[in-house]
Order: sequence, then structure tokens, then C-alpha cells
Amino acid sequence: MSMDDTVKRINELYHKSKDVGLTEAEKEEQKKLRDIYRKAVLGNLGAQLDHMSIKEPDGTIRKVHRRDDQTK
Repeated sequence: MSMDDTVKRINELYHKSKDVGLTEAEKEEQKKLRDIYRKAVLGNLGAQLDHMSIKEPDGTIRKVHRRDDQTK
């Protein structure tokens, strides 16, 4: 399932939850899809951070490091 399909399904389940409610199976599916999406967003953010540096006021440059425990 592509990320676009994942987001589309998350939105479908959200709207259904507001209109008529979700079955237990749909609630579980929603939870899994949201977790997949969250991990993808955090992974993309981590990849961006891996390519960033910060220039300190004294002129030194240091690499940005991500915290691995936030991607789990």
C-alpha cells in the first residue's frame, strides 16, 4: 500500500468514525495505519536531520544528530 493509499484510508476511517462509528476490526486497522504513517513521517524527518548542520555563534559547525529512541 502506498503512502497516498494509507493516508486516504486513514481519512476514510476517521470520517466513518465520526458518522457511524467503527467496528473493532476497523479501529485496529486505523491504529496500524496511523502507526505506519507516524513511522514514515519520523523516518523522513530523521533523514532530513541527518543532512543538517548548525552554525554556532562562535562560527563552529556541528552536525545535527537524531535521537534513535523517537523512531520506535
